[in-house]
Amino acid sequence: MKMLKSTLAVMTAAAALGLSSFAHAGATLDAVQKKGFVQCGVSDGLPGFSVPDAKGTIVGIDADVCRAVAAAVFGDATKVKFSQLNAKERFTALQSGEVDVLSRNTTWTSSRDSGMGLVFAGVTYYDGIGFLVNKKLGVSSAKELDGATICIQAGTTTELNVSDYFRANGLKYTPITFDTSDESAKSLESGRCDVLTSDKSQLYAQRSKLAAPTDYVVLPETISKEPLGPVVRKGDEEWFSIVKWTLFAMLNAEEMGVTSKNVEAEAKGTKNPDVARMLGADGEYGKDLKLPKDWVVQIVKQVGNYGEVFEKNLGKATPLQIDRGLNALWNNGGIQYAPPVR
Repeated sequence: MKMLKSTLAVMTAAAALGLSSFAHAGATLDAVQKKGFVQCGVSDGLPGFSVPDAKGTIVGIDADVCRAVAAAVFGDATKVKFSQLNAKERFTALQSGEVDVLSRNTTWTSSRDSGMGLVFAGVTYYDGIGFLVNKKLGVSSAKELDGATICIQAGTTTELNVSDYFRANGLKYTPITFDTSDESAKSLESGRCDVLTSDKSQLYAQRSKLAAPTDYVVLPETISKEPLGPVVRKGDEEWFSIVKWTLFAMLNAEEMGVTSKNVEAEAKGTKNPDVARMLGADGEYGKDLKLPKDWVVQIVKQVGNYGEVFEKNLGKATPLQIDRGLNALWNNGGIQYAPPVR
């Protein structure tokens, strides 16, 4: 009896403090299924990650992660709506429930993962902060930027990391902050600042939109670790698991050689036990996630494996021309890695 009273007291206290995860379990998936689409928070316009194309469709690797979640949940990658958010708006939109998942070139940090009621579901893109300059500035290293005026997007980890870097190297600079990445890039182009700083992927993206992209160069230094990935609210393990394993499915599919072109054939005739489990041909993969047996098939068929999505949005055939680098698979010189399907 004493033990029962003690347990009830702890549960009551936890509920009063809003700490009980049971009250939120399944809430997001239920809401998503009821409304019939995934509401996805993306950037306010970053080529390669999330930007409207000529027809107004949001395209990019971050947008495709959300399409993959929709394919997993509904069997239909088109059942997703996008909210374009700037850096200041993004976390509030997720915390308030305005969006179901934030897939917006957002850096996974300890404070964001522990103090904001949010949790990161994985790493879509391993990045790091760099510097973009006009070749006329005549510098070839970040160590030569003493006294520079630097354009920075407000509300990002870049502000703090650049401050740390300059202080550690005994350099001075003048920051000019902007709410959007486009404003920052335009200020570099107009000469209002000497340098544009951001994640290197974003620098390549912004350079591609300048009137004379070849006049600008990304300096060689990478001054920070910026693991970018999808974010969900804490307290709903079911939804967290779905988003997490959606990203892992794209990575595992690439590792196993399963592509959008061969996935249906592999699902019907593979002799590889790992592939059979992943594609639902053997066992009940997806049952614990409350997803249908063919959920991975739908992701890869409609959106692609990780490598396909990377090359389509960021690779050598795109204006960004970004090497896989750290984002190659672990068995091909990179560090992208997904837990096994078992």
